[in-house]
Amino acid sequence: MPATILVINGPNLNNLGKRDTSMYGTTTLAEIQENISAKAAELGVETRFFQSNHEGSIVDYIQESSAGADGVILNAGALTQVGYSILDALLDAGLPFIEVHLSNIHARERFRQRSVFASKAVGQMAGFGPSGYIYALDHLASVVDC
Repeated sequence: MPATILVINGPNLNNLGKRDTSMYGTTTLAEIQENISAKAAELGVETRFFQSNHEGSIVDYIQESSAGADGVILNAGALTQVGYSILDALLDAGLPFIEVHLSNIHARERFRQRSVFASKAVGQMAGFGPSGYIYALDHLASVVDC
């Protein structure tokens, strides 16, 4: 049975492609998901996608879906600095996870430079644009021994 990776996106990522394209580019979330799916097929991995603008919905999804998963790719968006309930759900799930950010959060406003997830994540991809998801998937697949 192939490994299953949950790909979770937080607030405002549903507006990729039209929101601040100078910062986030013109690639839509649907296009990112298509690219992830193609890479997953190459790696022999299954992916399941989820996006919500609501922290509680993300927590619910992790709690409901983690039993059938092997790892998580998370772009928490603006919840990166405050999403302790998401972190707790990830820790409770016991799954390895990689944090992804389209922009380099370490080169942005001071408040964006802190992540509640970073110290518990397998790794963090920041500033690689949509390719960061592919790099994360490739690495996470090796972590879960696909």
